[in-house]
Amino acid sequence: MKAKRFIAPALLAVLVLSCLTIMVFAQEKKDAKQEKVFIPKEVKAVLQEGLASRQGRQDIPVSVGRHFFLPAQENLYGVFYLKLKNSDLGFAPAAQPAAQPVAQPPATPPLQANFNIFVQFNKVDPAKGLQPFREIYMPTSLQEDPASYDPNKENLYSLGYPLPAGNYVLALAVTSLDLKKIGAAYFEFALPDPRSFVETLGSTPMLFTKKIDQTDAPETKTLLHKDFFAYSILKVYANLENTFAVGENVDLFLYIFGCQPNANDPQKFTLETNFEVKKFDEEKKAEETVIRWATQNYEAPLVIQTLPLKQTLVIKDDKGERKETRDLSAGKYTLVLKMADKNSGRLLAQTTEFEVK
Repeated sequence: MKAKRFIAPALLAVLVLSCLTIMVFAQEKKDAKQEKVFIPKEVKAVLQEGLASRQGRQDIPVSVGRHFFLPAQENLYGVFYLKLKNSDLGFAPAAQPAAQPVAQPPATPPLQANFNIFVQFNKVDPAKGLQPFREIYMPTSLQEDPASYDPNKENLYSLGYPLPAGNYVLALAVTSLDLKKIGAAYFEFALPDPRSFVETLGSTPMLFTKKIDQTDAPETKTLLHKDFFAYSILKVYANLENTFAVGENVDLFLYIFGCQPNANDPQKFTLETNFEVKKFDEEKKAEETVIRWATQNYEAPLVIQTLPLKQTLVIKDDKGERKETRDLSAGKYTLVLKMADKNSGRLLAQTTEFEVK
């Protein structure tokens, strides 16, 4: 296996400290809620109207269909993906740039869409039912290149917000600036309590990534992003389809809950990890292992790992017996993760499906 793409302890510390900034702005919003109404009454009425059935008004068609979470100090940072179509957002040429020298051709202005996003997190109370918990107002402006703009294209956008553990219903509205057009969507989700992992290890969902970039500073307010989600000082471009081309590597991103630090160094952990790829054999009606990598030991609970999709095969023919390394062929597979915390004895077993095309 190639060397681990592992975030060094120094960068991990920066990540944790950066999460404090996320928590500060969340608390500021909570305090400000008592002074300012984030969601206008006409928008709130539309959200309430469809809350029971989870079917909302669709003047602007919008849906929320994917959800991830990551640690954020004492809370969890929820990441939500929504789908919007270009033509529904009202893209139009942005204001013309300032006058340019005659020698230069006039610049083509980008296409711009301005709209509002309102988010209401409703917490599920076993005794009282749904209870409004937190509201967010996101004035949003997007730009597209006129040369590549496709009005019929649907794009995925992300937003992230820190929340305590619990069960929720997200109610989201996308509106025109004058609030005359409103699209509403609903999404049920759960956030586990990291403190509940006392007998076994837990983890965030196994997330495949296309690339991860680093920014200079974490965001201090909730913003809409196209193609990536923001987490602390990271821009994470997720592979949401879980598909790979023949010859590509798998890049995995996840965080481990419930592990214990080393006794002689509380900044380091000992997480013994094995990865395998399995495929269902139709003839044998059973799964078989097609790739098994060498055991890895992680020193931090944040795992960023590259796994080459290469098979080592034993070939027997008239030339004798030899080993060959080949790319994993097209097909559907299961990635298996098995982890043991050597300090606590807690175990973790996770799987996720992927496809090579």
